[in-house]
Amino acid sequence: MAKTAFFIKRLNDHVQYLKRIDTAIKGESDFCGTNHRDCQLGQWLYGDGATEVAAMENSQAKVVFESLFEPHEHFHVISQEALEKKQAGDETGSQALISELHVLSNTLSNKLLKLDAIK
Repeated sequence: MAKTAFFIKRLNDHVQYLKRIDTAIKGESDFCGTNHRDCQLGQWLYGDGATEVAAMENSQAKVVFESLFEPHEHFHVISQEALEKKQAGDETGSQALISELHVLSNTLSNKLLKLDAIK
C-alpha cells in the first residue's frame, strides 16, 4: 500500500470511531467505545506503526508518530467519560466532553496529515 493511502486509512479509522461515539451520544446507537489500544488506530500505534514510521527514515516522522500517543489515549478517556455521562443522564456534561473530544480529534487528524505529508 502506498504511504499516502496508508496514513489516510489511519485518519479514516479515527474519523469513523469519532462518528460512532457521536451517534452513541445522540442515542442513535449502543456503541460503548474501546480502550486506546483496541481501536484500529491504537492497534497500529501499538503494533506495526513504529516499524512502518522507522522505515520512512525521517526523524521528523518519528517525532510526529510519537506525539500521537498522548492525545490518542486522552481521546479515548474523554470519549468513555462522555458516554458514561450520557448514560447517567448528564446531557450537559456529555456535550461538554464531546466538544473537547472534537478538539482532540482535530489534533490527531492534523498529526496524521502531517505524517502523510512527510516524504
